[in-house]
Amino acid sequence: MAEPASLKRSRKRTKERPPTLMGRFWLRLAAVVFYPLTALLSRVRVHGLENIPATGPALLVLNHVSHLDPLYDAVTVHRAARVPRFMAKNTLWNVPVLRNVLNGVEQIPVFRQTADARKSLEAAHDALEAGKIVIIYPDGTVTKDPEGWPMSPKPGVARLAVEHDVPIVPAARWGTRDVYDHYEKKFRPFPRKTVHVRIGEPLDLSEYRDAPADAPVLRTVSELAMSRVRELLGDIREQQPPEEFYSAARRRDQQTRSDDDRS
Repeated sequence: MAEPASLKRSRKRTKERPPTLMGRFWLRLAAVVFYPLTALLSRVRVHGLENIPATGPALLVLNHVSHLDPLYDAVTVHRAARVPRFMAKNTLWNVPVLRNVLNGVEQIPVFRQTADARKSLEAAHDALEAGKIVIIYPDGTVTKDPEGWPMSPKPGVARLAVEHDVPIVPAARWGTRDVYDHYEKKFRPFPRKTVHVRIGEPLDLSEYRDAPADAPVLRTVSELAMSRVRELLGDIREQQPPEEFYSAARRRDQQTRSDDDRS
């Protein structure tokens, strides 16, 4: 397996760049900031980087355990000589300067629970049609599972997967929550941690390409993709993943039943 540095050198001819000069400027600036920042916060170990296609569209599907995840995922994709494009909260576009960076490197705003929500998927569809890599977290937010396993996936990843004949690449990352835990409000850069990223081979979804994008198909495909992510996470952690995706509602029901049994 090629190490990140050697893979980047080998892909010099196919290295992806933003289409505009300002986009290239913002990408270089982000690299200047993100590379040393992630290196300062932790050691990073990446396996399977060659599974990210050198050219053409792809959908990179990941778990989400910390607000630091996008920093590491952006660096990982950039090490594969590609431009990382995230589906990010639309409120980030309200931040001065950051708005320019996001537009320059063609990030995709996500409008949740609004009339513009459909625009998010449309923008992701357009990005894939244009041969770009789209990074998506099917959890929808940082996982609420106390153990850090994935939650029940949202159907957006499945809709993108079945409507585009592009590589669907599963990946998992672990260690970022040790640095910053959002729910516990803990930032622990010391002692220096290790963040592991494991990228799997593209999924075979050929049997679903011509299937109707109805609710059962979308649920099956989204769970298939996230199950592979969960397996990769289990490999990193050297643990057996749970059989079910974490669900806060199911956990509350179980707790209620447990309390009723004790009363």
